Amino acid sequence: MSTKIRIPSFPEAKNRRQKVRAAGMNPNYWYPVGYAAELGPGEVTEVTFWGKDFALFRGQDGRLRAIENRCAHRQLKLTTGEVRGCQVVCPYHGWTFDGDGRLVDIPHELFDKKMPNIRLPDFEVRERYGLIWLFPGERERAASVPMPEIPELEGPDAWACVPVDFTWQAHHSMIIDNVSDFTHEYLHRKFEPFKNPTLTSLEVDDDKVFVEYDTEVGAGKLYNRFIPRAAANTSHMRLCYAYPHQWSNTDDWIKHWCFVLPIDERTTRAFFLFYYKQLKIPLLPVAIPRWLMVPILEVANRVLMQPLLEEDGFAVEAEQLGYERHYDAPVAELNPAVMEFQKLTIRKWEEYLAERDAQPRQRRLPVMPSAPHDG
Repeated sequence: MSTKIRIPSFPEAKNRRQKVRAAGMNPNYWYPVGYAAELGPGEVTEVTFWGKDFALFRGQDGRLRAIENRCAHRQLKLTTGEVRGCQVVCPYHGWTFDGDGRLVDIPHELFDKKMPNIRLPDFEVRERYGLIWLFPGERERAASVPMPEIPELEGPDAWACVPVDFTWQAHHSMIIDNVSDFTHEYLHRKFEPFKNPTLTSLEVDDDKVFVEYDTEVGAGKLYNRFIPRAAANTSHMRLCYAYPHQWSNTDDWIKHWCFVLPIDERTTRAFFLFYYKQLKIPLLPVAIPRWLMVPILEVANRVLMQPLLEEDGFAVEAEQLGYERHYDAPVAELNPAVMEFQKLTIRKWEEYLAERDAQPRQRRLPVMPSAPHDG
């Protein structure tokens, strides 16, 4: 028998856990929405940020554009249409919009009326590190908000990196908790990406939470064969929840970013970028040639990183279901770092809501109410 359960909305939340599990993410940041190579000239696709849909398309000139995903006529999704030149065409009546959201053509009779002066909201979009990045907030802010910087992935001596992504049925805060909190070592007992972690430092600095662990990085058998332990200190890791994303650093040798795209209150897409200064040939004290690193990482993603991260996906999706059933259960969190992650998520959402309400704008994002879910 199906039972509808309504979890508390952000205004209804009675404690930190309820607040963080209802909080959105501030749209005035850069978020990855897909891979640049997967959207060719003349193609359009839909991406979603916190319940708001965008029509993302690449014109025949190769440039990306993003506008609100609806035709201003009958509200059909523009992504069900097609790209012509550098414009997107609604499939119903052929109304055509350019990359700035302006209605530029109506192919049918106007009935002695002037061409409507209509403009849909448009949004800043960029390409970097092989990803497509969307700024879903106020366009005029985009130029002043820095994108995540990964200097190791730039220039002629760039480190090897093969991104991998997942879409999980879990709130974005659960994913941030998961990737930054090493007390879930037991979950990864098969692969052992880290072992015997001890929290050694916790620091909060504005919109960042820094965490350090003494831990054996890459303790599992598969990891051990490739990590050059004679060159890299793999007994310590530094992590940061750099709102709204997360990164880690092991001795400037092994690094990663986790970029999150909050699709709705219980759906999040996570992009993982693991990159390495150098790996060694198994059983030999010899570095893998740089030209061979990408093929090696492609194989490693399939046999190691994807199965490993699928364990995290299982956990956060199970946690989401557990929260929806027991949102009013007492909070039993022991790790002080998790508490700081959650405080930051809550604070940033409260700041956004306060600014939004003080300066309402036509294009502002709606505050999504909590939706009932099947229990």
